[in-house]
Amino acid sequence: MLKNNIKIAWRNLRSQRLFSIIKIGGFAFGIAVSLLIALFVQHELSYDKFYPEADQVFRVVGVAKQDNVIRKGVSMPAPTGPTFQEEFPAIESTGRMLSNPLFGAGSNQLSTDENPENFSDNGFTYVDQSLLDMLPLSTAYGSLRHALDEPNSIVITKSKADKYFKGDPIGKTIYLNNDKDKPYKVTAVIEDVPSNSHLYGFNFFMTLSGIDFYPGEQQNWGASNYSTYIKVKKGTDIELLSKQLTKSYIKDHYIPAVIQAGGQVNPILNSAKLVLQPLEKIHLYSTDIRDYKLETQKRGDIKVVWIFAGIASFILLIAVINFINLSTANASSRAKEVGVRKTIGSSKKALINQFIAESLLYSLISVLLGIVISFALLPLFNNLADKPLQIPWNSWYFLPAALLSAVCLGLLSGIYPAFVLSSFKPIAVLKGKVSPTSGSAIFRNGLVIFQFATSIVLIIGTFIINQQLEFILNKDVGFEKDQVLVLHGTNTLGNQTKIFKNELSRLPAIQSVAISDYVPVNIDGAKRNGNSFNLEGKQQEEAGKGGQFWVVDKDYISTFGLKLLAGRNFNMDIASDSAAVIVNQRMVQELGIQNPIGARITNGNSYTIIGVVEDFIFGSLREEGLDPLCMVIGGSNSLISVKIKTTDAKQTIQDISRVWDKFSPQQKIQYSFLDEGFAALYQDVQTTQQIFTAFAVITVFIACLGLFGLAAYTTAQRTKEIGVRKVLGASVSRIIQLLSFGFLKLILLAMLIATPIAWWAMQRWLQDFNYRIQVEWWVFVLTGGISLFIAMGTICYHAIRTARMNPVKSLRDE
Repeated sequence: MLKNNIKIAWRNLRSQRLFSIIKIGGFAFGIAVSLLIALFVQHELSYDKFYPEADQVFRVVGVAKQDNVIRKGVSMPAPTGPTFQEEFPAIESTGRMLSNPLFGAGSNQLSTDENPENFSDNGFTYVDQSLLDMLPLSTAYGSLRHALDEPNSIVITKSKADKYFKGDPIGKTIYLNNDKDKPYKVTAVIEDVPSNSHLYGFNFFMTLSGIDFYPGEQQNWGASNYSTYIKVKKGTDIELLSKQLTKSYIKDHYIPAVIQAGGQVNPILNSAKLVLQPLEKIHLYSTDIRDYKLETQKRGDIKVVWIFAGIASFILLIAVINFINLSTANASSRAKEVGVRKTIGSSKKALINQFIAESLLYSLISVLLGIVISFALLPLFNNLADKPLQIPWNSWYFLPAALLSAVCLGLLSGIYPAFVLSSFKPIAVLKGKVSPTSGSAIFRNGLVIFQFATSIVLIIGTFIINQQLEFILNKDVGFEKDQVLVLHGTNTLGNQTKIFKNELSRLPAIQSVAISDYVPVNIDGAKRNGNSFNLEGKQQEEAGKGGQFWVVDKDYISTFGLKLLAGRNFNMDIASDSAAVIVNQRMVQELGIQNPIGARITNGNSYTIIGVVEDFIFGSLREEGLDPLCMVIGGSNSLISVKIKTTDAKQTIQDISRVWDKFSPQQKIQYSFLDEGFAALYQDVQTTQQIFTAFAVITVFIACLGLFGLAAYTTAQRTKEIGVRKVLGASVSRIIQLLSFGFLKLILLAMLIATPIAWWAMQRWLQDFNYRIQVEWWVFVLTGGISLFIAMGTICYHAIRTARMNPVKSLRDE
């Protein structure tokens, strides 16, 4: 019987080619998209789980409430980790990481003894040996144990070892930024960090052994720069330990250090606490954690993961709905078959088995085709999602999972049509009394509404995400980011930096040039810091206000187009300007300064305010983006920003390159445009927008496939009715209206259901942005219009074809 059922199923598949293609095509696309998203979700949920004893490793996160806003950060003082390990027996080990470019992490110019040419590279970070022990990776050369025990030691990845050395590089030397006085010795080579590690993107692990970035830094509780990890003993009560760490950090160490330094304790500490973030949650649960360290690995978002998983489920469900709809709509054409088979003795169970076999055949073909489609689309999806996903052909579970999916989908999509078709009464069928709407038209219409409601939600989401992205990229951030070229790695010029700047300034296409690592956009190599500021004389009375302290030159304001609201710019001819600062409006507001020009502020050193600039956004538009800012004249020369006043950027870059080659022939020029760096900060939003667009198109396509099939069956069932109407004088337009009106009602109902759902979902998504658009009513109207247009275009093909048919043909007796 099984062989016979499969043979009949295959014959039915071949005899109804159009609807077989629609069923299989919709199924296959749904399966392909679901497989791609499943790979994405699996990759996102697998982060850091491969580390041994990963469940015992945590990252220390500080949490505090300020101005009714909960703020989180991972930067801790240098002695935090070692102190915790000494004080708490439950802590097995601690390790620290420092990735702030302020201290030489991030990007650097690299050279070796074998190749003295400078190469720009990134992924530099400082770590303790204990952190490598805590998060070990397999080695290609050398041993990871004790690799960073000695000062000036460095561990590099295999890909970088192959790039800069021939063969085994253990014991060889790396120089950073032409600093021959501080060579780094390669002590181990690890395999490249896996893409599902939150450390992915780091390629050079420099030791923290023997380092003091400034005198007394390793014992200083007042400066927070390190990410601190702890490994606890099995069975440790994490909640209790977090409370103990909070008391130790704030009451026993941090507050005494502030008081000893002569400062006032910030009231924010009353609500502050430390929490332990599990290692496995760092990637997906850190979107609300503020961190200036410029992580090389973009953080994920658990909400995006579940949204994508939900979309995959809906797309697959829509494909299943197509099968159910087309099968039940086709009931009348199979009615006589059922009647005859029941008359000659076929049981209901046998008929159910037959129709289930057909469904399983469709499902198996669709799964195989879906896998092929997903394999073809995988490079495009990887490019969109910025992931190195692969189909696990060699995994033991892949083939069983594919077969199980085919069976489950086949049963899910076939069980309802099988019961509907097998329930026909043979006497009624053979007398021709089976209604064309057999198979529950109400249920079928409900499925169509669900399909298009889902499609409309995705289309609305695509529009709103695109609007938010455009809003971010075009928002007035208070500085000029267009036509600004940033040169990287210019600190290797040494004392020739100012001469190089002067040479550039003579080029006719250059408007101005500024030397500073502190640029308004958090691009690769840009520095950030944190200082505590007071009005001079108020240190003993008021807690300091946190803010940024940027080292700039005299042309900084003009290069970035900052607006000077009061006072003046720096003047190198005025000797006192070496102790002068220009602040932003937020700094004036936070310190409560009434007359800022001439006022004195201090961050340990005292400065006179000579100018106030209008606030500009130099943080993320997801956050407030406006911190107090203080700018001082000084040297910070690994980035040089060039304001261009011509549209011929290509020629200008060539002119700049010629000047560069005169000063640094052994180092290739490296540059980026500031506006491109700004856009790159929101690459995740662009990725979400692109994937949502793709999902919306695929969902609408699959839904329209089903609608196309339903329209074909509906018009075919009403062919004789249309013939009669035409004979009686009905116009083509009236017949098209008649055939389309039923579907039109379904689409309008789908719009009514989808609109509030989409509005709620997008409002929740937009809450992640401090600067965001307002959702406008016209988005819903436009989406509804597009949906109607697509649906009616799908339906009208059959409606017009049937309406124009010669009534003689449709009324001819069988």
